[in-house]
Amino acid sequence: MRKEPMPKDSDTPRMRKLRLRKPDATDGADIWALVKDCKPLDENSMYCNLVQADHFRDTCVVAEIDGDIVGWVSGHMIPDREELFVWQVAVSPTARGLGLGKTMLQELIQRDACGDATHLKTTITQDNAASWSLFRGFARAIGGRLDDEPHFEREAHFEGRHDTEHMVTITLPTVTTLARAA
Repeated sequence: MRKEPMPKDSDTPRMRKLRLRKPDATDGADIWALVKDCKPLDENSMYCNLVQADHFRDTCVVAEIDGDIVGWVSGHMIPDREELFVWQVAVSPTARGLGLGKTMLQELIQRDACGDATHLKTTITQDNAASWSLFRGFARAIGGRLDDEPHFEREAHFEGRHDTEHMVTITLPTVTTLARAA
């Protein structure tokens, strides 16, 4: 029986260089491809991801390992409210298990564009265990409180075509609390 060579330590994602940054419009196609590979995330159009990367770059995060996009958080400040809405968190199968989702969320809440946010909001379907785990872990990590309630309902909002989305609300720490945690 022939043994396959073991991957070198430098080939593992943990050993390669991670970079978090604001997206550029030229990232739209790569972001779209990443989201397509991250079931059960809803696929938006490539144009939607391009607009997010261009118009909302200050409230979105791209994660790269060795120049390849392996993570994405899209978000925006809700108009006239001190709330940051996170639309999607995508982590490539090649970068899972590194805590990348939580790392990108922590990067995002420390940005100047999110400085007035007192709460992070997102919607999650009841059966999306990975998202619930991510946001519960994130809330614990920052010392925030997590609450949820049905928001966009299956029959009232989705004509029975999509499961109810629960609005998750996480209280965000103050700048002083964040500085102490760092």
